[in-house]
Amino acid sequence: MARMNIKPLSVNHAYRGVRYATKELAQYKQDLGWLLPRIEVPDGPLSVRYVFGVSSKASDGDNLIKCLQDVVAEHYGFNDKRIYHWDVTKVDVPKGGEFVEVEIESYPQRRVAI
Repeated sequence: MARMNIKPLSVNHAYRGVRYATKELAQYKQDLGWLLPRIEVPDGPLSVRYVFGVSSKASDGDNLIKCLQDVVAEHYGFNDKRIYHWDVTKVDVPKGGEFVEVEIESYPQRRVAI
């Protein structure tokens, strides 16, 4: 793995001006609110797994993460800064077969090097 000594840039610092939520985002929040199961989110650092079933091969996987993550964090009442590990997969599906999968678990603070 290559390491570059540069400070990562957040989306909040990448753009100027006000970003307005769209009607599509409001609908996405509402729909996911009904679909997300009741779970108990663990305390402490978290690990998430997202699977996106997309019908457009032009879908950019990392663009799908932020909206889903914000809705999930708001729905379950945690700050997404607690997420320390992401596992993200994009799957091609036929039009009409789109989906998202979400898994949240504790993130281990200590790892044993072998």
